[in-house]
Amino acid sequence: MIPLTDSPVTRDGKVLILAMDHGLEHGPSADFSSVPETLNPQKIFDIATHDAVTSLAVQKGVAETYYPSYEDDVSLLAKLNGTSNLWMGEPYSPKNWTVDYAAELGADAVGYTVYSGSNHEPQMYEDFREVQETAHRDHDMPVVMWSYPRGQGLKNDTKESVIAYGSRIAHELGADIAKVKYPGSRESMEWAVESAADTKVVMSGGSKVSDYDFLSSVEAVMDAGGAGLAVGRNVWQRDDPERILDALEKVIFEDATADEALE
Repeated sequence: MIPLTDSPVTRDGKVLILAMDHGLEHGPSADFSSVPETLNPQKIFDIATHDAVTSLAVQKGVAETYYPSYEDDVSLLAKLNGTSNLWMGEPYSPKNWTVDYAAELGADAVGYTVYSGSNHEPQMYEDFREVQETAHRDHDMPVVMWSYPRGQGLKNDTKESVIAYGSRIAHELGADIAKVKYPGSRESMEWAVESAADTKVVMSGGSKVSDYDFLSSVEAVMDAGGAGLAVGRNVWQRDDPERILDALEKVIFEDATADEALE
Protein backbone atom coordinates (compact mmCIF):
# COMPACT_ATOMS: atom_id res chain seq x y z
CA MET A 1 0.00 0.00 0.00
CA ILE A 2 1.05 3.59 -0.63
CA PRO A 3 1.70 5.73 2.50
CA LEU A 4 -0.94 8.47 2.45
CA THR A 5 0.27 10.65 5.31
CA ASP A 6 2.02 13.12 3.01
CA SER A 7 -0.01 12.37 -0.11
CA PRO A 8 -1.41 15.33 -2.08
CA VAL A 9 -4.81 13.58 -2.03
CA THR A 10 -5.08 13.65 1.77
CA ARG A 11 -4.93 16.32 4.46
CA ASP A 12 -3.78 15.22 7.89
CA GLY A 13 -4.51 11.69 6.73
CA LYS A 14 -8.13 12.55 5.95
CA VAL A 15 -9.95 12.72 2.62
CA LEU A 16 -12.54 14.84 0.88
CA ILE A 17 -12.86 13.77 -2.75
CA LEU A 18 -15.10 15.94 -4.90
CA ALA A 19 -16.48 13.70 -7.64
CA MET A 20 -17.49 14.93 -11.08
CA ASP A 21 -17.85 11.66 -12.98
CA HIS A 22 -21.64 11.82 -13.04
CA GLY A 23 -21.88 13.29 -16.52
CA LEU A 24 -20.89 9.89 -17.88
CA GLU A 25 -22.56 7.78 -15.22
CA HIS A 26 -25.97 9.46 -15.06
CA GLY A 27 -26.23 11.88 -17.98
CA PRO A 28 -27.00 15.60 -17.94
CA SER A 29 -30.72 15.53 -17.14
CA ALA A 30 -31.00 13.86 -13.74
CA ASP A 31 -28.04 15.26 -11.83
CA PHE A 32 -27.65 18.71 -13.33
CA SER A 33 -31.23 19.93 -13.59
CA SER A 34 -31.33 21.72 -10.22
CA VAL A 35 -28.12 23.71 -10.79
CA PRO A 36 -27.59 23.76 -14.59
CA GLU A 37 -24.34 25.75 -14.45
CA THR A 38 -22.59 22.67 -13.04
CA LEU A 39 -22.84 21.17 -16.52
CA ASN A 40 -19.77 23.33 -17.11
CA PRO A 41 -16.75 21.42 -15.74
CA GLN A 42 -14.91 24.71 -15.24
CA LYS A 43 -17.45 25.56 -12.54
CA ILE A 44 -16.63 22.28 -10.78
CA PHE A 45 -12.89 22.92 -11.02
CA ASP A 46 -13.47 26.35 -9.48
CA ILE A 47 -15.36 24.72 -6.59
CA ALA A 48 -12.58 22.14 -6.21
CA THR A 49 -10.05 24.86 -5.33
CA HIS A 50 -11.75 25.08 -1.90
CA ASP A 51 -9.31 24.24 0.91
CA ALA A 52 -11.50 21.37 2.10
CA VAL A 53 -11.20 19.43 -1.17
CA THR A 54 -8.26 17.05 -1.20
CA SER A 55 -8.81 15.86 -4.79
CA LEU A 56 -11.20 16.10 -7.73
CA ALA A 57 -12.30 12.88 -9.47
CA VAL A 58 -13.05 13.31 -13.18
CA GLN A 59 -13.10 11.29 -16.36
CA LYS A 60 -10.54 11.45 -19.17
CA GLY A 61 -12.03 14.11 -21.44
CA VAL A 62 -12.69 16.51 -18.58
CA ALA A 63 -9.16 16.03 -17.23
CA GLU A 64 -7.59 16.60 -20.63
CA THR A 65 -9.54 19.77 -21.29
CA TYR A 66 -9.65 21.53 -17.93
CA TYR A 67 -7.01 20.21 -15.57
CA PRO A 68 -4.00 21.96 -17.20
CA SER A 69 -5.47 25.30 -16.11
CA TYR A 70 -5.90 24.12 -12.51
CA GLU A 71 -2.89 21.88 -11.91
CA ASP A 72 -1.46 24.28 -9.31
CA ASP A 73 -4.71 24.50 -7.33
CA VAL A 74 -6.42 21.10 -7.65
CA SER A 75 -5.22 17.54 -6.98
CA LEU A 76 -6.40 15.30 -9.81
CA LEU A 77 -7.92 11.88 -9.11
CA ALA A 78 -8.21 10.23 -12.50
CA LYS A 79 -11.39 8.12 -12.65
CA LEU A 80 -10.19 5.46 -15.06
CA ASN A 81 -13.41 3.58 -15.73
CA GLY A 82 -17.08 4.31 -16.04
CA THR A 83 -20.21 3.37 -17.92
CA SER A 84 -23.30 5.21 -19.06
CA ASN A 85 -26.74 4.93 -17.55
CA LEU A 86 -27.87 3.64 -20.94
CA TRP A 87 -26.18 0.29 -20.32
CA MET A 88 -28.83 -2.23 -19.30
CA GLY A 89 -26.77 -5.39 -18.74
CA GLU A 90 -25.15 -6.82 -15.63
CA PRO A 91 -23.05 -4.16 -13.85
CA TYR A 92 -19.72 -3.60 -15.56
CA SER A 93 -17.54 -0.51 -15.79
CA PRO A 94 -14.94 -0.62 -18.59
CA LYS A 95 -11.55 1.06 -18.43
CA ASN A 96 -11.58 4.27 -20.48
CA TRP A 97 -7.95 5.35 -20.03
CA THR A 98 -4.71 4.08 -18.59
CA VAL A 99 -2.71 4.77 -15.45
CA ASP A 100 0.24 5.83 -17.60
CA TYR A 101 -1.80 8.42 -19.47
CA ALA A 102 -3.32 9.71 -16.22
CA ALA A 103 0.19 10.12 -14.79
CA GLU A 104 1.24 11.93 -17.97
CA LEU A 105 -1.60 14.41 -17.42
CA GLY A 106 -0.40 15.00 -13.86
CA ALA A 107 -2.81 12.86 -11.82
CA ASP A 108 -2.03 12.45 -8.12
CA ALA A 109 -4.17 9.31 -7.74
CA VAL A 110 -6.41 7.01 -9.75
CA GLY A 111 -9.88 5.67 -9.06
CA TYR A 112 -11.60 2.52 -10.29
CA THR A 113 -15.12 1.11 -9.82
CA VAL A 114 -15.49 -2.60 -9.05
CA TYR A 115 -18.91 -4.29 -8.93
CA SER A 116 -18.29 -7.40 -6.85
CA GLY A 117 -21.14 -9.84 -7.30
CA SER A 118 -21.74 -8.99 -10.94
CA ASN A 119 -21.38 -11.67 -13.58
CA HIS A 120 -18.48 -9.53 -14.81
CA GLU A 121 -16.63 -9.69 -11.48
CA PRO A 122 -13.69 -11.80 -12.79
CA GLN A 123 -12.99 -9.32 -15.58
CA MET A 124 -13.25 -6.31 -13.25
CA TYR A 125 -10.87 -7.91 -10.76
CA GLU A 126 -8.36 -8.51 -13.55
CA ASP A 127 -8.79 -4.92 -14.78
CA PHE A 128 -8.27 -3.60 -11.25
CA ARG A 129 -5.17 -5.76 -10.77
CA GLU A 130 -3.52 -4.14 -13.79
CA VAL A 131 -4.47 -0.64 -12.61
CA GLN A 132 -3.31 -1.22 -9.03
CA GLU A 133 0.03 -2.76 -9.97
CA THR A 134 0.85 -0.10 -12.56
CA ALA A 135 -0.11 2.74 -10.23
CA HIS A 136 1.93 1.40 -7.30
CA ARG A 137 4.92 -0.04 -9.14
CA ASP A 138 5.47 2.53 -11.87
CA HIS A 139 4.12 5.77 -10.42
CA ASP A 140 3.97 5.42 -6.61
CA MET A 141 0.37 6.57 -6.97
CA PRO A 142 -2.50 5.70 -4.60
CA VAL A 143 -5.55 3.84 -5.85
CA VAL A 144 -9.13 4.48 -4.77
CA MET A 145 -11.62 1.66 -5.29
CA TRP A 146 -15.28 2.57 -5.77
CA SER A 147 -16.28 -0.71 -4.08
CA TYR A 148 -19.94 -1.27 -4.93
CA PRO A 149 -21.16 -4.87 -4.59
CA ARG A 150 -23.93 -5.15 -7.15
CA GLY A 151 -25.50 -7.69 -9.49
CA GLN A 152 -28.56 -9.78 -10.21
CA GLY A 153 -27.79 -12.15 -7.34
CA LEU A 154 -27.47 -9.37 -4.75
CA LYS A 155 -30.77 -8.39 -3.16
CA ASN A 156 -29.64 -5.44 -1.02
CA ASP A 157 -26.49 -3.50 -1.87
CA THR A 158 -26.77 -1.20 1.19
CA LYS A 159 -27.02 -3.99 3.78
CA GLU A 160 -24.38 -3.47 6.46
CA SER A 161 -22.75 -6.86 5.86
CA VAL A 162 -22.50 -6.11 2.13
CA ILE A 163 -20.88 -2.71 2.77
CA ALA A 164 -18.36 -4.31 5.14
CA TYR A 165 -17.64 -7.00 2.55
CA GLY A 166 -17.08 -4.29 -0.05
CA SER A 167 -14.53 -2.51 2.12
CA ARG A 168 -12.76 -5.80 2.78
CA ILE A 169 -12.61 -6.60 -0.93
CA ALA A 170 -10.94 -3.23 -1.53
CA HIS A 171 -8.28 -4.11 1.02
CA GLU A 172 -7.79 -7.64 -0.28
CA LEU A 173 -7.27 -6.38 -3.84
CA GLY A 174 -4.78 -3.70 -2.79
CA ALA A 175 -6.74 -0.43 -2.77
CA ASP A 176 -5.36 2.39 -0.65
CA ILE A 177 -8.79 3.96 -0.18
CA ALA A 178 -12.19 2.25 -0.32
CA LYS A 179 -15.22 4.31 -1.33
CA VAL A 180 -18.36 2.62 -0.03
CA LYS A 181 -21.99 3.51 0.48
CA TYR A 182 -23.09 4.66 3.93
CA PRO A 183 -24.60 1.63 5.70
CA GLY A 184 -26.95 3.73 7.83
CA SER A 185 -25.34 4.05 11.25
CA ARG A 186 -22.06 4.69 13.04
CA GLU A 187 -21.96 1.09 14.30
CA SER A 188 -22.38 -0.32 10.80
CA MET A 189 -19.69 2.03 9.49
CA GLU A 190 -17.33 0.83 12.25
CA TRP A 191 -17.74 -2.69 10.88
CA ALA A 192 -16.82 -1.48 7.38
CA VAL A 193 -13.77 0.42 8.69
CA GLU A 194 -12.55 -2.55 10.75
CA SER A 195 -13.07 -4.89 7.79
CA ALA A 196 -10.83 -2.71 5.62
CA ALA A 197 -7.85 -3.04 8.00
CA ASP A 198 -5.19 -0.54 6.79
CA THR A 199 -7.18 0.60 3.75
CA LYS A 200 -8.79 3.97 4.42
CA VAL A 201 -12.58 4.02 4.11
CA VAL A 202 -14.59 6.98 2.82
CA MET A 203 -18.33 7.37 2.45
CA SER A 204 -20.01 7.86 -0.89
CA GLY A 205 -22.07 11.07 -0.77
CA GLY A 206 -25.05 9.72 -2.69
CA SER A 207 -28.17 11.64 -3.67
CA LYS A 208 -28.79 15.11 -2.29
CA VAL A 209 -30.32 15.31 1.19
CA SER A 210 -30.75 18.15 3.70
CA ASP A 211 -27.66 19.88 5.09
CA TYR A 212 -28.22 18.45 8.56
CA ASP A 213 -28.88 14.87 7.41
CA PHE A 214 -25.84 14.95 5.16
CA LEU A 215 -23.48 16.39 7.77
CA SER A 216 -24.81 14.03 10.43
CA SER A 217 -23.94 11.02 8.28
CA VAL A 218 -20.44 12.41 7.67
CA GLU A 219 -20.07 12.99 11.43
CA ALA A 220 -21.03 9.34 12.02
CA VAL A 221 -18.45 8.18 9.48
CA MET A 222 -15.69 10.16 11.17
CA ASP A 223 -16.75 8.92 14.62
CA ALA A 224 -16.59 5.38 13.24
CA GLY A 225 -12.95 5.82 12.24
CA GLY A 226 -13.59 6.60 8.59
CA ALA A 227 -11.16 8.76 6.65
CA GLY A 228 -13.70 11.10 5.10
CA LEU A 229 -15.97 11.50 2.14
CA ALA A 230 -16.24 11.24 -1.63
CA VAL A 231 -19.06 13.53 -2.71
CA GLY A 232 -20.56 15.07 -5.84
CA ARG A 233 -24.27 15.80 -5.88
CA ASN A 234 -24.48 16.82 -2.23
CA VAL A 235 -22.07 19.66 -3.02
CA TRP A 236 -22.66 20.85 -6.55
CA GLN A 237 -26.45 20.50 -6.56
CA ARG A 238 -26.57 23.25 -3.92
CA ASP A 239 -26.92 26.92 -4.78
CA ASP A 240 -24.00 27.70 -2.45
CA PRO A 241 -21.55 24.76 -2.66
CA GLU A 242 -18.85 26.68 -0.81
CA ARG A 243 -21.09 26.87 2.26
CA ILE A 244 -21.49 23.10 2.51
CA LEU A 245 -17.74 22.66 1.88
CA ASP A 246 -17.05 25.05 4.77
CA ALA A 247 -19.23 22.85 6.98
CA LEU A 248 -17.62 19.62 5.71
CA GLU A 249 -14.19 21.04 6.44
CA LYS A 250 -15.20 21.51 10.07
CA VAL A 251 -16.68 18.00 10.43
CA ILE A 252 -13.91 16.10 8.62
CA PHE A 253 -10.79 18.05 9.54
CA GLU A 254 -11.74 19.89 12.74
CA ASP A 255 -13.83 17.19 14.49
CA ALA A 256 -16.92 19.42 14.69
CA THR A 257 -20.42 18.04 15.08
CA ALA A 258 -23.06 18.61 12.41
CA ASP A 259 -24.71 21.23 14.62
CA GLU A 260 -21.43 23.07 15.20
CA ALA A 261 -20.60 23.02 11.51
CA LEU A 262 -23.99 24.44 10.55
CA GLU A 263 -23.52 27.34 12.93
